[in-house]
Amino acid sequence: MIDFTHIEYLKNGNKRQVHAYEILTYNKVLLNLSEFEPILVGTIPINIDIENSDLDVICYWKNKTDFIEKINVLFGKQNQFTIRETLIGNAETVLANFKIDDFEIEVFGQNVPTMNQNGYKHMLIEYQILKTKDENFRLEIIKLKQKGYKTEPAFAFLLGLKGNPYEELLDYKLQI
Repeated sequence: MIDFTHIEYLKNGNKRQVHAYEILTYNKVLLNLSEFEPILVGTIPINIDIENSDLDVICYWKNKTDFIEKINVLFGKQNQFTIRETLIGNAETVLANFKIDDFEIEVFGQNVPTMNQNGYKHMLIEYQILKTKDENFRLEIIKLKQKGYKTEPAFAFLLGLKGNPYEELLDYKLQI
């Protein structure tokens, strides 16, 4: 099993994973966010990304105001920088988006430890599913994503899961 809590695994990945590693490392994105226990999640770590996939970095903040302030200081001058607050899954969430070179980066922060956040849990489950399936399954996920599906709904569709795909996928781990 890959240790997704550190991005070293990207160095030995495909061309896009290596490039993501270089961008994140050169720009010290995770290093600068280290106090917030950052983890890169999403499609790029598990090789189901499409051309416009972004780099999703989840963070754990204990003080939302301090987190917002730090994000503004660190990334406020980056291209296309935006930051907003919202509720996701009844949890206060801070979302910051910006571009570095050819990658859009999203920093997602909640007052939930990163390894307990759904983005991390979904990625681990998707990775385990991909390991049990053949290459055609992975390619079908990518095709669905290219047609506009979000990742979890694409998995739910191919697995025949009914109901809310985000919740169903969290329950699916029991079947693996």
